Amino acid sequence: MKLSNNKILITGGASGIGLGLTERFIKENNTVIICGRREDLLKEVANKFPAVIIKVCDLSTEADRIKLYDWVAANHSDLNVLINNAGIQNWMNISDSNFYQKSNEEITTNVIAPIHLTTLFANLKSLNTIINVTSGLAFVPFSKVPVYCSTKAFMRSFTLSLRHMLKSTNIEVIEMIPPALNTDLGGKGIHDGHPAVSDFVESVFQQMKEGKTELTFGFSEGRAKANNETIAEYFNRMNP
Repeated sequence: MKLSNNKILITGGASGIGLGLTERFIKENNTVIICGRREDLLKEVANKFPAVIIKVCDLSTEADRIKLYDWVAANHSDLNVLINNAGIQNWMNISDSNFYQKSNEEITTNVIAPIHLTTLFANLKSLNTIINVTSGLAFVPFSKVPVYCSTKAFMRSFTLSLRHMLKSTNIEVIEMIPPALNTDLGGKGIHDGHPAVSDFVESVFQQMKEGKTELTFGFSEGRAKANNETIAEYFNRMNP
């Protein structure tokens, strides 16, 4: 992937990894569009980075996903990069009364939405790059976030198949595989002791410059290379 002079859509670009990517892509002379449900957060980003284009969109609804695509096709038909970053993480237990409800929300946002957006934006003739943000938890589940891990494992598998399906086209498929980072994913304070988003972003940008399509960092590098034996060791360590 070339890292400058792109027009990029980043879902969930107002916070966490999405915000880190937004800032870094702007520095590389790209036009960046971000979308999310909270207009106040989007405006905060736009105030800090006036070049950012914002669009309020609830990716959990099919109608909003279609509206987003139609808006991009009408106003930014030269968009060439889609980054499926938006996601939610629920710490929960099967005994919780709202387990199914929260599971449904996670699956819709983390799986259905990026699949739908991918099928929509693949229709743009200008599209040449799709980046899916998965997780080190795609390889080794953490039982306190059971559905989140499952959605990321799904997206890992889908991304591999997508890359194969599109290999005869001009669309490159990249997977970003972050470990736990210092974000508010799952709730404020949960990940305070983990590496900074900026460190992850710098690492994956260097890997993209090198032409890599599977981008890892820290713990996710080891997990992505793990075999069945080491996965079992990781699981027992994470789930005592």
